[in-house]
Amino acid sequence: YDCAKEAGAERIIVATDDERIAEAAKKFRAQTCLTSASHVSGTDRLAEVIRRLGIPDNTIVVNLQGDEPLMPPSLIREVADSLAAHPDAVVSTACCPMTDPYEFGNPNVVKVVMDEAGYALYFSRAPIPWPRERMAAGASDKPITAYRHIGLYAYRAGFVKEYAAWKPCLPEQAEQLEQLRVLWHGRRIAVHVSEEMPAPGVDTPEDLERVRQLFSNPARR
Repeated sequence: YDCAKEAGAERIIVATDDERIAEAAKKFRAQTCLTSASHVSGTDRLAEVIRRLGIPDNTIVVNLQGDEPLMPPSLIREVADSLAAHPDAVVSTACCPMTDPYEFGNPNVVKVVMDEAGYALYFSRAPIPWPRERMAAGASDKPITAYRHIGLYAYRAGFVKEYAAWKPCLPEQAEQLEQLRVLWHGRRIAVHVSEEMPAPGVDTPEDLERVRQLFSNPARR
């Protein structure tokens, strides 16, 4: 919430299907929206919020996941600005350069390939683009050149409602990456290249403890 405020958002809404989270948000006077618990993705939840609150179709909406408390406010603003600068895109997201060969082969690290104009061609958990000659030469432990996807999205509100009406597509189901539904339907995703990777999100109890320690000592953030 504080990251979104610092990014300069005009309106911040905490959307959740858990009353405990809604009550916690109300304690610091955040606007909340209690949604259905049946949503399969954050984008589907976002569509419900947009419909219920009557958010205009041309509004740029950033979906900041609650498990990303250390997302840099500057990056939030940059992703929103990227969508505003690309009127032919319906979504914008971010990536950062990746050189670690372990990350390149890790299916938990999503990779993205872009065209020369900075629009996404494909996202995958597999290593892409595959450096055929380099791998054939047995150089799999050498630094590589690829882009790691950062899970932050900005949307045009009208498109979110359209997206939610589409059924999941085959690549999306295979990769478990909801952004592939956008590409499947021929729409464009603008990708902002950040020079730095944000701090990891909260996926485990150990991650939560690490973040708590960081918040207890702001100088360590």
